[in-house]
Amino acid sequence: MANCIRCGRQLPPFSFKKICQWCVQHEAAQRGEGNDYQPVITQPWVRRSESSITLTQVIFGACIAVYLAMAIANGSPMEMSGQIMLHFGANYGPDTLSGQWWRLLTYMFLHAGIWHILFNMWCLWDLGRLCESLYGRWSYAAIYFITGIAGGLASIGWNPGVLSVGASGAVFGLAGALIASFYLGEFSLPSFAISGTLRSLVVFAVFNLVIGQFSFFGGVDNACHIGGLVSGLILGALIARLAPQVENPVRRVSVVAVVAVFVLLAGLGVRQWLGGRMLSPSQGRSHDPVAQLQAIVKEQPNLTRAHFALAQAYLSRQQFPQAEAEYKKVLELQPGYTPAKFQLGLTYLNERRYPEARAAFNDMLAQEDTKAQGHYGLGLVLEDEGKYQSAIDEFQAALRAQPSMSDVNQELGNSYLKLGRFDDAIAALLKEKEVSADNPDLENALADAYQAKGMAKEALAARDRAQELRGQAH
Repeated sequence: MANCIRCGRQLPPFSFKKICQWCVQHEAAQRGEGNDYQPVITQPWVRRSESSITLTQVIFGACIAVYLAMAIANGSPMEMSGQIMLHFGANYGPDTLSGQWWRLLTYMFLHAGIWHILFNMWCLWDLGRLCESLYGRWSYAAIYFITGIAGGLASIGWNPGVLSVGASGAVFGLAGALIASFYLGEFSLPSFAISGTLRSLVVFAVFNLVIGQFSFFGGVDNACHIGGLVSGLILGALIARLAPQVENPVRRVSVVAVVAVFVLLAGLGVRQWLGGRMLSPSQGRSHDPVAQLQAIVKEQPNLTRAHFALAQAYLSRQQFPQAEAEYKKVLELQPGYTPAKFQLGLTYLNERRYPEARAAFNDMLAQEDTKAQGHYGLGLVLEDEGKYQSAIDEFQAALRAQPSMSDVNQELGNSYLKLGRFDDAIAALLKEKEVSADNPDLENALADAYQAKGMAKEALAARDRAQELRGQAH
C-alpha cells in the first residue's frame, strides 16, 4: 500500500494518487480556499514496524520492573514502606538538595502502592503513545524527563520534608505538552478532531488536580503534578510555535535546551531558597526529621506542608502538645486542609481529650466530602470510651459514605470482638484485608476472633502471618 509523499499517511488501496485528501485540503487552506483544516505539525499517523519497541514501552517496562524489585524487598506488593522508597531513590528534600540530584530521575520510576502504579501506567500508556507519535522519540524523551524533573523540584519546594515517588509528574508534563500543542499547533486534521482531543486532555488535567487537592489522606503530590503540567505547557507551546517540524532538528534542540537550562536554574533556586538546612548526614548534618523540619519552618514559617510534616513527626513521637500546635498552625494557614483537621482530632483522642476530639470530628461531618472521615473519627472516640455499639454505628456510617475507606473495617471488627460478636468481627476483619495491605495488628485481631470462635487452626495461621509481617517490617 502506497503512502502520501507529503505526510506519510497510508493512501487508500489501488489509489493512483500520490497525495492524501488531508494534504490536499491543507494546501487548499493555505491558498485561502478553506479554513476547516490546519497545517501539519508532524506525522502522528505513520505506522511503525510492528516489531519496533517504543520508548513508552521501555519506560512502562522499567517502572514495572522497579516496582517488582521494591515489592520483593518490601515483602508485600500493596504498599511500600518509606524506608524502601528512600532506598530505591525516592525524591526527598534533605537528600536530593544535599547532592543526590539523581533522585530527581529515579523517583519517576518508583511507586508507593499497587493502585498508584496501576493508575500511572494506565495514563502513561495512553498519553505516552500519543505524545511519542506526535513529537518523535527523542523529543518525547526530552519532554518526559525535563517535566518529570520540574515536577520533582516543585515537590521539594512545596513539600521539602516529604517523600515523593511516581511517574505522575512526567505524565502531567506530557498532558501539558499535548494541551499546548493541540491548542497552538497546526495539523492536517479536521478542527473537530483536534478540539475533541484537546478537551479530553484539559478534563484529564483539571480532574486529577482537583482530586489531588481534596484527597483526604494527603498522599497525592499535587505540587509535583502542577510542576510537571506547567513545564509541559511551556515546552509544548515553544515547540508548537518555534519548532513544529521534525525536519528542523536544530531549532527543536535549541528549544529543548533553553527549557532544560531554565529547569536547572529553578533547581538551583530551590536549593538557594531552602538553604543549607536540609543537608543529609553524609555532610555532617543531623538526619533527625524533627530537627530538619523545625529548621525549615523557622526559615519558611508559611510553608503549610512543612508544618504538617512536623506535626506528623511530633505525633509519631507522642509529643502531643507540639503536634497540636503544628496542626493548628496548618489550619491557620490553610483552614480547609482536611488531613490536618482529622489528625488534630486524633491528637486530642491520644490525650483522652474526648470533648475536643468530638468537636473536631463533628466539624468534619458538616461537609459532605469529609463526612466519612468524621464518622470514622467519632467511632474511634466512642471505641476508646468503651461505647462499642455506638462506635459500630459510626463505623458503619463511615462505610456507607465511603465503602472503600481503609482501616474502618478493622476498627469495626475490634468493636464487634469486644461485644462477643465473633462472626461479625471475623467478617469485618476479612473485609479489611480486601481493601488494605496486610498488617500484623489486623492478623492478630483475626487470630483473637478465630480463637474466641474455637477455630484454633485458623488462629494459629493468623498469628504466624502476624509474626511474618513483623519480621518483614524489620
